[in-house]
Amino acid sequence: MPTSTKRRFTAGAALVVAALMTTTACGGGGGEEESGEGAGYNAGIGKIANKSNKKGGTLKFIAKQPIDSADPQRAYYGMTWDFMRYYTRTLVTYDTKPGEASNNLVPDLAESKAEISDDGKTYTYKLREGLTWEDGSKLTSKDIKYGIERIWATEVITGGPAYLKQVLDPKGEYEGPYKDKSKDKLGLKAIETPDDRTIIFKLPQPNSDFENMLAMPSGSPVKQEKDTKAKYANMPFSSGPYKFESYRPGKSLTLVRNKAWKKSSDPVRPALPDKVTVTFSANKEENDKKLIAGEYDIDMNGTGMTQSGRITAIQDHKANVDNMETDFIRYVALVTKTKPLDNVECRKAVFYGTDFAALQKTRGGKLAAGEIATNALPKSIPGADDYDPYGVLERKGKPDAAKAKDALKKCGKPNGFSTKITARTDNPGEKEAATQLQQDLGKVGIKLEVDTILGSESSSITGSPAVTKKRGYGMVMSGWGPDFPSGQGFAQPLFDSRFIAENGNYNEAQIEDKKIDKYFDDAIAAKSPEDAAKIYTDLNHRVMDLAVWMPFLQEKNITWRGNDVTNVYSSAAYSGRYDYIMLGKK
Repeated sequence: MPTSTKRRFTAGAALVVAALMTTTACGGGGGEEESGEGAGYNAGIGKIANKSNKKGGTLKFIAKQPIDSADPQRAYYGMTWDFMRYYTRTLVTYDTKPGEASNNLVPDLAESKAEISDDGKTYTYKLREGLTWEDGSKLTSKDIKYGIERIWATEVITGGPAYLKQVLDPKGEYEGPYKDKSKDKLGLKAIETPDDRTIIFKLPQPNSDFENMLAMPSGSPVKQEKDTKAKYANMPFSSGPYKFESYRPGKSLTLVRNKAWKKSSDPVRPALPDKVTVTFSANKEENDKKLIAGEYDIDMNGTGMTQSGRITAIQDHKANVDNMETDFIRYVALVTKTKPLDNVECRKAVFYGTDFAALQKTRGGKLAAGEIATNALPKSIPGADDYDPYGVLERKGKPDAAKAKDALKKCGKPNGFSTKITARTDNPGEKEAATQLQQDLGKVGIKLEVDTILGSESSSITGSPAVTKKRGYGMVMSGWGPDFPSGQGFAQPLFDSRFIAENGNYNEAQIEDKKIDKYFDDAIAAKSPEDAAKIYTDLNHRVMDLAVWMPFLQEKNITWRGNDVTNVYSSAAYSGRYDYIMLGKK
């Protein structure tokens, strides 16, 4: 979250309370005085709440939505990436500072950031001394190469980001370590390991975001002898300060100290708690009650409290609340391979028939949940602008039935059409938003059937074009934040046809547009960030003009911070979530 917005939030604390009471129709009001024992309202925005270096205790997370995978090469949820830094390390990682400063990369496994060749194609790293696995064995450059190679094994390692694969092997010549015919299974030519402490990446084409890609968990090492392929997600082998004690997928997860980890080899992680636990529970309202009661410390998902939780927290415990801006956009992908949404006019009818203001209200209203989104880039991404081709803000977010019906006539469906939309039951407000959209579009003749799924299933359901086709999905409701702070880091998995995958596909609209693909190529090859930003502006406009992806909210949320948690701050690098590896207990 930009630190420059902190003053606005703090000054508007009373307005937030009043707005929450209004939008939730529960009456009452809120004054400026903070109540409860917390560090203070928005104390974790732009600064550190309860700063401390005290070690010990158990940090207790609760999560309404399970992690998508504990396997670093398969994970793609932002909250999972944040949590993984407890047990995975990368060559470089994001800085442990509040707000925008967290977007800066710092050395992790490497002694320094990369030595980059003049042509921008060769990245060389030297590893730190004393790096170990949880069994005390030496962690080497070959372990890093092997971990990255696993991304190519798409028949087994599904769901994670594909950037490194696309950048290092754009022609898809390598088949992954499980089909690798070389004796050491290290046959990927784009990565060289001349000795145990040196790793060299050779890119076919320069890419200024490459180090950001290496900072994702997909760039972390895996010890070859411990790789159990698809089962690796059940008990990953640790290179960080904590290791798995137990893991019951969808139920609970417990990390304990990794005694083989050496603080001298890790300047990033303070490793304050003795133990870190996560309880997964789909009962969102009950989870908020347990957070407020002190049974748990932090909501691991970081997607905000429920309506009832927000009201109680703001009224009675405002000193434990942070009103976070995030880089997430809530959206509906319009599946271009599903009839009649293969017709641009039918897709435009959806835009005109949608009540954006009502969708905003289902998520908590402007101050609690964020502003209405009118285009496909978050404000934090260079190239974002105020493009609003469907006049959403001009009509104050309300639907335009006349234009919707006119678009339906143009697409040959004057009486409307029927289709299905997915919504995740474990994401706050998503089912409610889908139901609201169902009501809105029904007024112009578009009949929606809401099909609910679990978030943990999305990679294999909405992330599978074959399943999407089989089930007849025409719309997918979801949310997306940047993988790293650039147009490439936000938009490429969503809109580039070359990122469409059989499983773990995030181009849910199944956009295949050569002009969009070329925009990505041109922006990545641009001579300056300013030139790239101009191209991403054009790309953004193209996506919106095609009506393939309907954003409706630039997300904010009300987040709980427990009384006994230390070193709590919002990290822009993790889309406004708290930086989990810094947290401790009083």
